[in-house]
Amino acid sequence: MKQYGLNELREMFLSFFESKGHLRLPSFSLVPQGDNSLLLINSGMAPMKPWFKGETEPPRLRVTTCQKCMRTGDLENVGKTARHGTYFEMLGNFSFGDYFKSEAVAWCWEFLTVTVGLPAELLYPSVYEQDDEAFEIWNKQIGIPAEKITRLGKADNFWEHGQGPCGPCSEVYFDRGEQYGCGSPDCGPGCDCDRFIEIWNNVFTQFDNDGAGNYTELKQKNIDTGMGLERLAVVCQGVNNLFEVDTIVAITKKISECTGAAYGQSAKSDVSLRIITDHIRAAVMMISDGVLPSNEGRGYVLRRLLRRAARNGRLLGQREVFLARVAEVVIENNKNAYPEVAEHAEFILKVVRAEEESFSRTLESGLAILDGFFAAAKTQNSVQLAGKDVFLLYDTYGFPYDLTEELAAEAGLTLDRAGFDAEMQAQRERARKARAETVGDVSWEGFDFGDTQVTEFTGYNSLTGDAAVINAVSDGEVSAFVSGEGIIVLDKSPFYAEMGGQSGDSGRIVSANGDTVFVVDSTRKSKGGKFLHSGRIVSGKGLAVGDSVTAEVDTARRQAIQRAHSATHLLQEALVSVLGTGVHQAGSAVEPDRLRFDFTHFQAMTPEEVATAEDKVNAAILAGSPVEVREMPVEEAKKLGATALFGEKYGETVRVVSMGDSMEFCGGTHLTNTAQAGSFIILSESSISSGVRRIEAVCGAEAYKTFKQIRTNMIAVASVLGAQQWEDVKNAAEKLIEDSREQRLIFRRLQAAAALSKVKALINDAPEKDGIRLVSAVLDENADDLKAVTEALRSEADNVAALLAIAGADKISFAAVCGKAAIAKGYRAGDIIKKAAAIAGGSGGGKPEMAMGGGKEVGKLSDAVASILE
Repeated sequence: MKQYGLNELREMFLSFFESKGHLRLPSFSLVPQGDNSLLLINSGMAPMKPWFKGETEPPRLRVTTCQKCMRTGDLENVGKTARHGTYFEMLGNFSFGDYFKSEAVAWCWEFLTVTVGLPAELLYPSVYEQDDEAFEIWNKQIGIPAEKITRLGKADNFWEHGQGPCGPCSEVYFDRGEQYGCGSPDCGPGCDCDRFIEIWNNVFTQFDNDGAGNYTELKQKNIDTGMGLERLAVVCQGVNNLFEVDTIVAITKKISECTGAAYGQSAKSDVSLRIITDHIRAAVMMISDGVLPSNEGRGYVLRRLLRRAARNGRLLGQREVFLARVAEVVIENNKNAYPEVAEHAEFILKVVRAEEESFSRTLESGLAILDGFFAAAKTQNSVQLAGKDVFLLYDTYGFPYDLTEELAAEAGLTLDRAGFDAEMQAQRERARKARAETVGDVSWEGFDFGDTQVTEFTGYNSLTGDAAVINAVSDGEVSAFVSGEGIIVLDKSPFYAEMGGQSGDSGRIVSANGDTVFVVDSTRKSKGGKFLHSGRIVSGKGLAVGDSVTAEVDTARRQAIQRAHSATHLLQEALVSVLGTGVHQAGSAVEPDRLRFDFTHFQAMTPEEVATAEDKVNAAILAGSPVEVREMPVEEAKKLGATALFGEKYGETVRVVSMGDSMEFCGGTHLTNTAQAGSFIILSESSISSGVRRIEAVCGAEAYKTFKQIRTNMIAVASVLGAQQWEDVKNAAEKLIEDSREQRLIFRRLQAAAALSKVKALINDAPEKDGIRLVSAVLDENADDLKAVTEALRSEADNVAALLAIAGADKISFAAVCGKAAIAKGYRAGDIIKKAAAIAGGSGGGKPEMAMGGGKEVGKLSDAVASILE
């Protein structure tokens, strides 16, 4: 049996199914598109659910892919055994109502035995126990003896996920030999030991489950095949597990080179080597698809992976950052199969390095805090760390929960998960209030209109148009008529539906006779491609499905949005020019003459960089460059250098918007000339997460308003400062500050003189004991004066021990001072303060020469001050 490399096997599979009439598609992004049910893509068919459900048309009825996948449900087991991993590649061939069981089984067998050359005698098919059709195909058509075909139950060989399409499975197992077995006489396909390894799974989607256990035949029967590329490589290369596959073991070797820990040296170090190998592989692929480290969602998954890898590097004795060096191997091994990895290589390494450096800075201090928590728990005979303490480590020191859990387990402790979750929820609530951003209403996606007709967008070239009402929603329900608030769906619409960061259009929909007017407040797009115009009837009886109408976009608002959108493109080009090619869009919001642009950058922009970026945008506006929009093949657009949204996947044809030096993939609406943007002002530049910055800016009418407000304020300030022109405000302000500084110096001199005078009187009037003057007094001054008098006392005489106080309505402030001679006689300012503050119901302390404190019981002021005389 020939040994094939992992990259060879991937290409062999895809080429084989291309020869069978399948369209080869590139892997979809790990980030689900339009699917809120998944955090990360976890199977080959997950990105194709709309095709399987018939919601949208697939590009061809036969498709083949090698899909990047992530599963993190058993993250804590990764490394502990060689069976678990987070990232994997899933080979798949799919049929959407085309071929079915006979072809799927035949091609499966042909690929495994002929193309790859696996020995037929070592392959064992399984079928669902009630699927006689699949059994017959394997037995009669393929020629597999009946005793080699295993019938398995519903738990193993029937795929279903609640209500909806489902069906039986047929798997193929490879017999690795008795040395991998459990020794049981019943050992065979389906056994939990490592002897029979499943390498191929055909899912025959032929039924519809009504949710009550009733199954009916589907009109369109589908094929969903999954085969783990790493598992196939394990079999073909004759190795024990996925960590010994050629491309993966290359990662481990690099880790060993960096850390000095060799695989097989010890069970403990092998765990760390496997963790780092798996996690850095997963991290590279996530970052290449636009995921960045954060404290929520998929960004938190990435942060956990990188920090867990970094911590295990420490366990191997690695004190310097090293993960980026390991990531280079991952990039090299994947650059041909996944061009986005090579395209973003520099950025990937920058993110990995920045996250590891950030974690390294907080790790030592965090570990010290954690050790303190461990010691306190043991002192209190507790076996659990409090949730608030675990959250402190997470929030302040960047310790992922699972890392603290691992460390606690090593110390024989558990974590208060409920307490941690409560702290996390409280933080999320605070964050939501602080953001003051509206979360999209998921109910927009929940309407079942009973048809698949999509809305044709006509708004690139016209802001009005005739249309027909094809669907409606009233009172939250699908309806044939809208008479008040509701949603109108048209067969074609000039309204831009909110997407890609651009706000949806507003305007109105008018009946053919002009009697009924529906005011559109916002427009969004459903997964099925319908434009949902949300608003209300303001005149007339209402609109019904089938009505002919005229759709009219609010022209002024659309123009303002286009100004902001085109300005956003110019801003991104300016930022790349100023900050370098590491800048990638990480999010945006485009509203009328106002924009928010999030981008990758690992430090705050300097004022000079912000000013330069702003200048470049205004220069591009003043250049009056035409805005050109073209549709072209995606590969042609990439060759021209068009900027794609990081992590986004595009179809075969893309829309490219060019203006000046900017050229981007974009489906939004734009100006026809950059000069129409008017002017551009950056309002702020800030951090929103590790490695992501945010610029907020205005243009057009909002920029003019901002300039007018600035000018008005400057004129007002000039008047207050006595400047003749507002341009002179800077000089007038600098003079005011200098005058104020001089006044403060004069005041401090007078304050010191007054304090010295008061001090001399206090010393002269103080009783003396063993040569030490015992000063006690309640002053009328404020806290600053108290400090000044105390310092003057200390410098005026060595033979002084003093306790001074000032009293407010509900609190007392104390200060104590001891000169050198007093200290030599055993007096300590800290002790004096502790005693006095305690009498007044407070606390305090400090050094022998000077101390401060406070009290709450104002009625005991006299007793407290007199305590020094004791």
